Amino acid sequence: MNEAVVLTPERILEATEDVLRRFGLAKATVVDVARALDVSHGSVYRHFPSKASLRQAVAKRWLDRVNAPLQKVAEASGPAPARLERWLRTMFAIKHKKVCDDPEMFATYLTLAQEACEVVKAHKEGLVDQVAHILSDGVKQGAFHVADAKASARAVFDATIRFHHPAHSEEWSDPALPARIDALLALLLRGLEAPRKR
Repeated sequence: MNEAVVLTPERILEATEDVLRRFGLAKATVVDVARALDVSHGSVYRHFPSKASLRQAVAKRWLDRVNAPLQKVAEASGPAPARLERWLRTMFAIKHKKVCDDPEMFATYLTLAQEACEVVKAHKEGLVDQVAHILSDGVKQGAFHVADAKASARAVFDATIRFHHPAHSEEWSDPALPARIDALLALLLRGLEAPRKR
């Protein structure tokens, strides 16, 4: 074993993802991760005190990768209605791509995310906050009429759940899906519009 190697949480998480891909969630162990890194399993435990904490960190890493492009859209400048539509379409595309490109790993990450309830809760809150930020910008721009940005953001998130929640992933290959997304987004954006001044 090569205990002289510089072991970082990031390297451990990368190795864990590789091990999960090779062995699957049910069979992957901390010993497998340590073996992949050529270190003792005690070295892994120095960074992650339990198998559960390691799995939680893998789930968080996955969700953070989903979050990064959405954060960029939320923080961009420009008209809020276009940003909100881009944010929602980006979120749908990210989720759909993960399911279509690698369904086995998507299922693995979904199980990990279900185990990491607090991580998922924080992730969802972060997404709702991003939408609330866009809605607040829209109010300042005079484009949106929203009394409570956070409550409205949660409503937008909930209204679009069919297109981003993994529980609905079997429906995402439906050829009619793009048209249904277009119809829902048109309705949402119309409902958020500020009344025109006469």
